[in-house]
Amino acid sequence: MTLYSRITGTGSHLPPRRITNADLVAQLAAGGVETSDQWIVERTGICARHFAADDVQCSDMALDAARHALQAAGRDASEIDLIIVATSTPDMVFPSTACILQNKLGANGCPAFDVQAVCSGFIYGLTVADAMIRAGNARCALVVGSEVFSRLLDFRDRTTCVLFGDGAGAVVLEASEQPGILASDLHADGKHVGILCVPGHVSGGVASGDPFLKMDGQAVFKLAVGLLEKSARATLDKAGMEASALDWMVPHQANIRIIQSTARKLKLPMEKVVVTVDQHGNTSAASIPLALDHAVRSGQVKPGQTVLLEGVGGGFTWGSVLLKM
Repeated sequence: MTLYSRITGTGSHLPPRRITNADLVAQLAAGGVETSDQWIVERTGICARHFAADDVQCSDMALDAARHALQAAGRDASEIDLIIVATSTPDMVFPSTACILQNKLGANGCPAFDVQAVCSGFIYGLTVADAMIRAGNARCALVVGSEVFSRLLDFRDRTTCVLFGDGAGAVVLEASEQPGILASDLHADGKHVGILCVPGHVSGGVASGDPFLKMDGQAVFKLAVGLLEKSARATLDKAGMEASALDWMVPHQANIRIIQSTARKLKLPMEKVVVTVDQHGNTSAASIPLALDHAVRSGQVKPGQTVLLEGVGGGFTWGSVLLKM
């Protein structure tokens, strides 16, 4: 019998504190930085984002998203036999946020580890979980993307601080006799490290270097659009499918222009593209599972439909996953 993996439940968490563009414009003005709602919307498509409270950790948001996904799948935490958390903003240097989440869930004993591929992290984590299930090393995996990017932002830099938000998304991935994940495609190119990074590090008991997010927006845009199209087509080719067969594309929610450009290259109408960047901003590794859960719970994405997930992130990393819901 051929073993496959299928998503059986989705969940998400958004911090209660919602920051509109008007809120952010006022905050930045108080610090002497000028911007406007129009400037932000025209360049990014973002109208609002959510910021976590100071006492909320990455694992706290992951826990809430995981519980919603488990409830949707009809599973108990004790049935989980693999936990993967994609994050660039962990609770600690170590242990992994996955181990901290495992303890909070009470799912102790199974493998638990983090994946660090920035905004592509959830795609990487889902692909690893699929491989482990197909190999017979797990039967019920929890894959989470959770980020508190608000803590990496330099609010003196309007080109980056308006882009990001906090949140978490999760899926339960289970072994199945029916195909779920059909194909995947992962890549990285380290020569582009400098165009999107947080170059600081911990040494001698202090954070040294620059602890804020740095991005060359034009370079990221040019790379992202081309690489996302190539990855999408590679994944579709592996499954013997055309883009026209897709019911939905759920892209990384970085920038509406990147999303629109990728859809055009794939000849996909925007009516088939899930868009949440306007309300969530860029939540890095959380953005794809957040958008997927939103689409499932709103009735957009339905059981049996064919969905393409895709993302790019610092590293430079990129990839895609094709699946049947």
